[in-house]
Amino acid sequence: MELRHLYQFVAVAETCHFGQAAKRLHLAQPALSQSVRQLEAELGVTLLTRTTRQVSLTPAGEFFYRETVRNLENIERSTHGVRRIAEGRYGLVRIGFTGTAAFDQLPPIARAIKQRLPGLALEVHGDLLTPAQVEGLRSEQLDVAVLRPPVAGDDLVIRTITTESLLLAVPVDHRYAAEAALEVADLAYEDFVMYADSHSVVNEAVLRSCRAAGFSPRREHEAPDTSVLLALVAAGLGVALVPESVRALQLTGVVFRDIAGASTIDLALAWHRDRPSALVDALVGALEEAGVLPRGDTLSPSPDPKAVL
Repeated sequence: MELRHLYQFVAVAETCHFGQAAKRLHLAQPALSQSVRQLEAELGVTLLTRTTRQVSLTPAGEFFYRETVRNLENIERSTHGVRRIAEGRYGLVRIGFTGTAAFDQLPPIARAIKQRLPGLALEVHGDLLTPAQVEGLRSEQLDVAVLRPPVAGDDLVIRTITTESLLLAVPVDHRYAAEAALEVADLAYEDFVMYADSHSVVNEAVLRSCRAAGFSPRREHEAPDTSVLLALVAAGLGVALVPESVRALQLTGVVFRDIAGASTIDLALAWHRDRPSALVDALVGALEEAGVLPRGDTLSPSPDPKAVL
């Protein structure tokens, strides 16, 4: 039994006319009649009652017609689904976001995927610092990551999303909360709250900023993630330099201020270079089409294997 026999039988069953069914199928009527007879012979039953005036379904034919239509619909759904998967238009993508990136990047990324790839589901892993995301990509626990370069090694593709300035986060009652103009040098005698991870890209940017202003930050408190870091600032335990994407947060007790002389940091989309994935390719294309991911060259990997992640 071939698939074409089933489609041909359905056409005859729906028209109850060999001539009309043959026209629908772009087939010669004798060939169609022969095909249906072959099907009946294989099944060992009569599916159609034929007279000189009409063609009608036997009880067995009515049952076989219903089952055949259901099975053909399942085959078409399966075929469509397989093609969508092969094209990267259906499936699950695990995406990580570093620190504050989820606050302003998750909404446009999720919106772009929903509009352009509705069959793609996102499994979001939030507030992961860059080292944890790199490990997730290399261990195949993540498919893509929104992280902060540089990244050591050449096994990841790194595409810049945006470049952020550092902001000053201070307690709402701090003397700098209402200051008109601030510079990094003004923070020389402040207590700092910084990330606990020794490989934090944000920490490195803070150190660069402070050293360029002539001092080393007094690191009084450490936080495992952005939410704890800002909570410590709100508690009056220190100030912090944080990526400007934190403006998307509304946190009681913390004021964000622009500050001159602070470094900038890149935010990038990353995925594994040596694991081709139609899903990742489709996601990247959708983000480019939506303008979330600028089209352009990838960033060069860090040449130093001990480079800060």
